[in-house]
Amino acid sequence: MKKLIGLLGIAILCFSCGGRKQLSPEELQHKLDSVKALEIREKLKLQGINLEDASNPLKLFYDSLYLQSLPISYTEDYVRFLPDFKEVPAEIISYMNLEKGVHPKAASLPESLGARLMLLAVDEYEGQYTIWLYSLDNEYVPVDKLCLYAVEDKEDDINPEEFVQYFSITSDYEIHLLDYSKTRQTAQSEEVYYIDDARRFALRSSKKEE
Repeated sequence: MKKLIGLLGIAILCFSCGGRKQLSPEELQHKLDSVKALEIREKLKLQGINLEDASNPLKLFYDSLYLQSLPISYTEDYVRFLPDFKEVPAEIISYMNLEKGVHPKAASLPESLGARLMLLAVDEYEGQYTIWLYSLDNEYVPVDKLCLYAVEDKEDDINPEEFVQYFSITSDYEIHLLDYSKTRQTAQSEEVYYIDDARRFALRSSKKEE
């Protein structure tokens, strides 16, 4: 951080000191951009991401995540505490195509058919997280995402004491999404997804109780 402050000070001095060649606005902006780029590198390095080792920050971030073994499934503790999830740096968030939510956290899953899988949780409100499953391409850019667990909007006509959003990902990479009725002790609806050749989440089957 001291190095960043020193570089910024040099840029300002070069522009303001009398008797020396003054920088044009374009040259000054270039120097400030260089300082900003160095600052971003330092922030990523604190997250275990060293841009000097490779040119792809998404790969470095993905490789820094904790790997969760399969199968995994919904539990109250899992969606509450998000075990082994790591905070997503601000410099990476823009790549994740998030529409809302704050304080994202992520973990990786074993690869399947060349598809890199990542769990991403975002805080919707008051520490309650929605959980997404991402599929990434060879460049670690998101190809598709699937909502595994959604925080219910307070305006939704859904009683959280009655229904549970259950999800599971099997060792064969089948993704099961269920709306489970505690009263009836049965699934009100169930969807099963798989990862297709295009690394997208494709619906294999769907059923709903009347």
